[in-house]
Amino acid sequence: MNPDVITVRADVTLDVVLRYLRLRGEMPEHTDHLFVVSRRHQYIGRLAVTALLTHEPTTPINELIDDEQPAFSAGTSANEVANQFSDHDWVSAPVVDANNILLGRITIDDVVDIIREQAEHQTLGAAGLDEDEDMFSPVRRAVKRRALWLGINLITAFLAAAVIGRFEATLQQVVALAVLMPIVAGMGGNAGTQVLTLMVRGLALGQIGSSNLRALLTKELLVALFNGLLWGAVTGIAAAIWFQGIAIGLVIFAALVINLVAAAGAGVLVPLTLKRMGIDPALAGTVVLTTVTDVIGFLAFLGLGTLLLLG
Repeated sequence: MNPDVITVRADVTLDVVLRYLRLRGEMPEHTDHLFVVSRRHQYIGRLAVTALLTHEPTTPINELIDDEQPAFSAGTSANEVANQFSDHDWVSAPVVDANNILLGRITIDDVVDIIREQAEHQTLGAAGLDEDEDMFSPVRRAVKRRALWLGINLITAFLAAAVIGRFEATLQQVVALAVLMPIVAGMGGNAGTQVLTLMVRGLALGQIGSSNLRALLTKELLVALFNGLLWGAVTGIAAAIWFQGIAIGLVIFAALVINLVAAAGAGVLVPLTLKRMGIDPALAGTVVLTTVTDVIGFLAFLGLGTLLLLG
């Protein structure tokens, strides 16, 4: 909040305001509105600077007051401020205390800083880092912060390896499964990351709630299903030609459909679950999502391979 704000009274005319502005000599940056206050300095509404130039000087201020823009409470979160500015395309907005006393204003340049910080947080969080991490952090601090998420990722990797280990006999007999496994895991991981990125952004902007969650989940599952059918068919045909067997093509086709649908569901539900647990989805979402897609992808692919190729 910037306390440097121009206020005017509702019971004066435009020519009084213009004389006052000339006496000031300058206006604060990003001043698109003057704020109208009462004798007790309580916020009433705003007066557009353009109105000063387009109306007669004798026009009373109270005829031009715009009271549609609500004032922010001093305790409003930065994220909420950024969301409101984004939704309404504001340049500035007033800030009041519990008694509606005008304290100052927030301007678009400060909101841009908030949005930039949010974007940096999401980018770093996807890699298991935080805002304090950068290229020039001390070695000890960087090791400490990165080691935690690398350790968690290692544990999840062992979980995926355990699933693969359950099908060791299948892999020994059908080498094609080992060759094609990375495709299933990679496609599932990419599909899930796409949904996860949109979800984290939507949660940060306050766009996702109980009212639209079911529709969003249904939409993402349908998108994943259609993509799974499309790219599963392409991959299945390629695998069948490569390894000269229709069965292997059917296995990877079905596994891709299952994994892409599971990835979409996880991409929606994982960040919501993490947020309710008080864990930052941007920081932990990728690790959890990768585990889900790897485990389900390997289980579906190797399980179907065992049934159809060795059954």
